[in-house]
Amino acid sequence: MAQRIKRLQKECQQLKESPPAGVTCWPEGDNLELFRAVLRGEEGTVYSGGIFHLEVEIPERYPFLPPKVRFLTKVYHPNIDSAGRICLDLLKMPPSGSWRPLHNISSVLTSVRLLLSSPNPDDPLMIDIAEEYQFRRPQYEATAKEWTAQYAQSDNPEARQPS
Repeated sequence: MAQRIKRLQKECQQLKESPPAGVTCWPEGDNLELFRAVLRGEEGTVYSGGIFHLEVEIPERYPFLPPKVRFLTKVYHPNIDSAGRICLDLLKMPPSGSWRPLHNISSVLTSVRLLLSSPNPDDPLMIDIAEEYQFRRPQYEATAKEWTAQYAQSDNPEARQPS
């Protein structure tokens, strides 16, 4: 338990001193089991200018189990469902996933931001959005831009979800 806390404290320091590009992350109060994060949409993508809020839950057996990460901001994406759950190999245990204890919160958030910019329609959570991404790209891009403008334009966490 002490090693886990030490590791999380070290990761917090790393996130504070050298955060990944486009990522901000901090613990919720003194609780090292719940983090909040903000991803900025990458320039040149349909999510450009977006401010996406996430929740990162650290399991008791971390780093032997991956964190649970979900979007709090509504996002139109084939690998993110309406509850904010994310389909990403790094967030799953082998054999179906690629989580390893050498990964950390920073590498997870970097991977999530990369997935946001580069969807994987071959492993979707939202099949209809994946089909739109593959076969009707202009329609997908228009809707993703619209949702980004509508739901991901505020640093205020209260403004991240529709009423």
